[in-house]
Amino acid sequence: MDMIAEKFDAIVIGAGMSGNAAAYTMASHGLKVLQFERGEYPGSKNVQGAIMYANMLEKIIPDFRDDAPLERHLVEQRLWVMDDTSHTGMHYRSEDFNEAKPNRYTIIRAQFDKWFSRKVRAAGATVLCETTVTELVRDAKDKVVGVRTDRAGGAIFADVVILAEGVSGLLGTRAGLREMPKPQSVALAVKEMHFLPEDVIEQRFGLKGGEGCVIEAVGTISRGMAGLGFLYTNKESISLGIGCLVSDFGATMQSPYALLDALKDHPSIRPLIAGSEVKEYAAHLIPEGGYKAIPQLFGDGWVVVGDAAQLNNAVHREGSNLAMTSGRIAAEAIVQVKRRNGPMTKQNLVLYKTMLNKSFVVKDLKKYKDMPALLHTNSRNFFTTYPQLMSQAAQNFMRVDGTPKIEKEKATAAAMIKARSRWGLVSDAVRLALAWR
Repeated sequence: MDMIAEKFDAIVIGAGMSGNAAAYTMASHGLKVLQFERGEYPGSKNVQGAIMYANMLEKIIPDFRDDAPLERHLVEQRLWVMDDTSHTGMHYRSEDFNEAKPNRYTIIRAQFDKWFSRKVRAAGATVLCETTVTELVRDAKDKVVGVRTDRAGGAIFADVVILAEGVSGLLGTRAGLREMPKPQSVALAVKEMHFLPEDVIEQRFGLKGGEGCVIEAVGTISRGMAGLGFLYTNKESISLGIGCLVSDFGATMQSPYALLDALKDHPSIRPLIAGSEVKEYAAHLIPEGGYKAIPQLFGDGWVVVGDAAQLNNAVHREGSNLAMTSGRIAAEAIVQVKRRNGPMTKQNLVLYKTMLNKSFVVKDLKKYKDMPALLHTNSRNFFTTYPQLMSQAAQNFMRVDGTPKIEKEKATAAAMIKARSRWGLVSDAVRLALAWR
């Protein structure tokens, strides 16, 4: 293909969830789309498992269940608060999730992204892998009109460029379209794939057929940092990992690998992965800044989507659905502008932000706009002190040793007051309630 001679309706940078959603939607509407991916193939940089939300993909590819590489549909969610030797938790499991069209699935991104990219190609887009976009091309009025890559040749032109380069993408920051993400708004997660026979996984987690279970955990496993541990069941593997804010890793000099090793050796986790074979390991940056970290989303000739736009709901651990939705909405906005024969100017591309603001993406992030700062500034209390107090209270309640119950209750209350004081307990509760509203 002579890229220099051709002009495209749109260029998409990145072939992750948001980039594929954008490219597929535009190509399906007849736009001439060129998509670039740095990796050897889409998903080559993603070995980890993840959760995929069906409703968001259905809006893009309604019949995705026919051939998408899905692992297990989730019927159970466990939430654990952990100290060094125990966990206090709750879980929700429902037979309703064994529906004809399940709501959530575990996926392995390397396989899923390749499948999604095949759909993008089938829709008519041109996809070029092992290609790095090195520069955005601007005209005399500073409008983005194309890109340059590390391939031989000159600039490749398009009416609009969609930046779906991920949270660590440098193109947008080098071009001055957004600031470099701050360390306190990005988490580093380390993950491993533990392979086990399908029947062993189902026996350990009480599953059958294609059912799946997810465990998400907070507590002393993050050693005082704001962080989350997670375990996802796949068909023949378990995705296990832990992530904390980059700023906390820098301040404490903790090793993310040491955190993962300790999590694997925790008494609550060790039996679940016993006898497994670790074949894959990865580290991944995740946007955690929430609503207040969202950068400028559009400009003359460009829009930004997915992780590059900091669209991640840390409270509900949702990322892929926000990425797919933002990519789809950006594409639909571009299609509307194109059909009106309008130029891809800032004045016209504001439609993307208008549509995104009306969606659940921005509404959810706005609801929890104060939560990231609260958890970061109070990480020691929320991720160490309270998990230890919860464990102590639960053990006092469970252990029968002849001590009168009234004395146990007084001991539990005294421990809480000693750890946080009455004012501290009330203050934490009020601040948490306000951030959650």
